[in-house]
Amino acid sequence: MKKRSGLSLLAVIPMIAALSLTLAACNKTTVSNERPPEPGDVAVARIDGETIWTSDVRAEAIAQGQIGPGEPLDITSDLFARTMEEVIDQRLLAKAAMAKGLEKSTTAQRRLRAAHDRILGDMLVENSIDRDIDEKTVKEHYDEQVQLSKQSEEIRTRLILLKSKAEADAALKAIQAGALFEAMAMEKSIDQTTRFNGGDMGYFTTDIMPKAYKGVLATAKAGDTVGPVQTDGGWALLRVEDRRPEQVPTLEEERPIIMRYLIYNQVAGMLNSLRKKAKVEFLIAKPTGGGQQEPDSAPASAEAMSDEGASASAESSSASAVPAKKKVVALSQPLGKATDASTRLIAADPPLPAGKKFFPPASAGHKG
Repeated sequence: MKKRSGLSLLAVIPMIAALSLTLAACNKTTVSNERPPEPGDVAVARIDGETIWTSDVRAEAIAQGQIGPGEPLDITSDLFARTMEEVIDQRLLAKAAMAKGLEKSTTAQRRLRAAHDRILGDMLVENSIDRDIDEKTVKEHYDEQVQLSKQSEEIRTRLILLKSKAEADAALKAIQAGALFEAMAMEKSIDQTTRFNGGDMGYFTTDIMPKAYKGVLATAKAGDTVGPVQTDGGWALLRVEDRRPEQVPTLEEERPIIMRYLIYNQVAGMLNSLRKKAKVEFLIAKPTGGGQQEPDSAPASAEAMSDEGASASAESSSASAVPAKKKVVALSQPLGKATDASTRLIAADPPLPAGKKFFPPASAGHKG
């Protein structure tokens, strides 16, 4: 038997609980008939004869990201009391809506169908995917990432970004004459992200640095000021603060990202298989991605970066926006507190090719 990784896919799909509550609240048959309790359930409240169970409160707490699946929820805690009040409010609102016949409207039926489909899809993923991810697989991916991380180093720099080469040359002469780089950055730089902390860009890895910086930073030592170098956003002066071997996170620190990556790939495979078996017809022209674009100042995503460095967008007017390493999806919080349903993982970034790094950088590209 495979050893489980210890992180259930339920951690990726807490919205199942909230959708289940919504569906039950809006369905007259479910609301008017007492639902059977789950094993170990305790009745905590009643609304016009309808029981609210501890499992209802836990489900709502999970849906809100207050606790993770499998985490205990003390029935005597303030969190339980607050969440129970919210469940009661949900039920009261649903009963009032039904009293007005709102559940019979086309809009309500369409939303119920969407909730129904989402719940069933998430349940399929929950029952089909997580069981195949074991500790050995997680460790193998971590070890691969460790080896890739040994191929680069981290560099910390400061930036002064100016509109013209003449301005950059003048700033460089002032620095060479004794002016403080940090003071010049605060006074002259047009990069609003780093200007007010003396141009500090934080640590980033040399294998994914913006292409425009690669040549001038390749051999620069700590304390060196290099440039000016032209970017799409202007002319950049860079000062190297520190160089060090890349800091490799621990397995436990990276486990949520690796799990998300593995789950993503399995969900993608499942959906690709289902699409091949189904007859999917598009009744409108498929979007080509030619709609409204992000402004030039938006940071380039990790997936926009080539192996040789940043794409042109990474050298845009936000020259300090150091790209994150290659990764599958943005992970701003632990999986246990995630709020996206698992089937929505497929709508994120494309799967990561083998041999690419997805460890996060030492900092977000600013002060580290």
